[in-house]
Amino acid sequence: ATRERTSLSPPRDAVDAARAFVRARSMFSSARVASAGADASASTSNVSRRRSNSRPKRSRAARASRLLRPRASAAFDWTPSDPRALRLAEPGAKPLRVAVLLSGGVDSSVALALLRAAGHECVAFYLQIWFQEDFRNTWDQCPWEEDLRVAESVCERVGVPLETVPLTDEYWNLVVKDSVEEIRKGRTPNPDVLCNSRVKFGAFREWLARTHPGEFDRVASGHYAAVERADVGELARLVMSGDAFKDQTYFLADLSQEQLGSVCFPVGGMPKAEIRALAASAELPNAGRKDSQGICFLGKVKFSEFIAEHLGEMPGDIIEVESGKVLGKHRAYWFHTIGQRSGLFLHGGPWYVAGKDCVNNIVYVTRDYYSLDKARDTFTVAGFNWISGQEPPLESIEGLRVKVRHGENIYACSFQFKDVDGERCGEVKIGQDDQGLAPGQYAVFYDGDTCLGCGKILEPNVGAIGFVPASRE
Repeated sequence: ATRERTSLSPPRDAVDAARAFVRARSMFSSARVASAGADASASTSNVSRRRSNSRPKRSRAARASRLLRPRASAAFDWTPSDPRALRLAEPGAKPLRVAVLLSGGVDSSVALALLRAAGHECVAFYLQIWFQEDFRNTWDQCPWEEDLRVAESVCERVGVPLETVPLTDEYWNLVVKDSVEEIRKGRTPNPDVLCNSRVKFGAFREWLARTHPGEFDRVASGHYAAVERADVGELARLVMSGDAFKDQTYFLADLSQEQLGSVCFPVGGMPKAEIRALAASAELPNAGRKDSQGICFLGKVKFSEFIAEHLGEMPGDIIEVESGKVLGKHRAYWFHTIGQRSGLFLHGGPWYVAGKDCVNNIVYVTRDYYSLDKARDTFTVAGFNWISGQEPPLESIEGLRVKVRHGENIYACSFQFKDVDGERCGEVKIGQDDQGLAPGQYAVFYDGDTCLGCGKILEPNVGAIGFVPASRE
């Protein structure tokens, strides 16, 4: 039997979606469909017709922002022992008024402390996104409340006001909905890229313009990246951080020049150990707090569980590429991505996902992934965003490099623009094989340490094996 979620389209607001999510957990085991052999599009379209009619009231936290002002006695006279730590906090500029995105983590907290040490006037903002508060009956604790308590204690120490900003509906409409749809199509989206360009430096900036018009010169965060500005009126450049492993320019490559021109990343030029040392020196209450992991909107929710609730399950065949033999069943093709090993539950492995047939709901696997005749060094990208606002001459840049996922791996590459069915695309050839190229991933391009922008990897050159089933004699 095929398990289904209760709704693909979100209810009328994001908190209703959360409550529907919790209700769905108790209904999950009893959901049925008429035919286990229905294809993916039929299954999901049938499910999307079912809607929840319940309209519980939204909590006060979801309806309006909340302002916390520090005690009148709060003072902050800390400065780093090495003045170079202030380099990206614009210490030479006239005092700026800065809106600081504060998550409760050590990176954004140190960013706030550095801006205060550089003489700027700051207000901290905690973004309450999506439906995290509605999981209190499912998990041991509400995942955002602890973050907010930590953020409040940091603001007390640094002596700045903190305002919570409800962006739940914006997050659903701009990030979650698109990500779920991409996964349903068999692609590998990156919600964190969308979160930065559409929410943190998109919807939040729009909210500031409505509620605090003309009050702020900069929006700052604790991202591991640097913004370099030569002179007033010249383009801002997004530059890789001083920590190759933690560098987050990959997640920021979808920003526009307008967005980048008004942002500030005070901690981007230093490694994590130095940030920890600064937090301890400034006596920040979260100096020893562990880093958060995973997709920002999920909190403590497992990614596979989230997908199961929103797309359901649609069992299909797992087929070996070389023999065409059916080895077992998968829960649904959207739980798997190219190069994946975990979650297949097959004997005699290790087995790797080599391709997906999203029309016939088949996942193709192999034990010989690294020797298959599969293109792993060439792919096509489209849907470009160039941070400068203009298409860079990628074909002639010496030392052009590309990242295909977050992390320290970066490839030398060549690039050739081409038009495919009237769409501006590019063919990328990297200097070595990459075993996990998958459609929907972002490819982010660099000239030296400068991030130029990004495009999305398309289907034709990636995971192409297995789309035509082998003989099943």
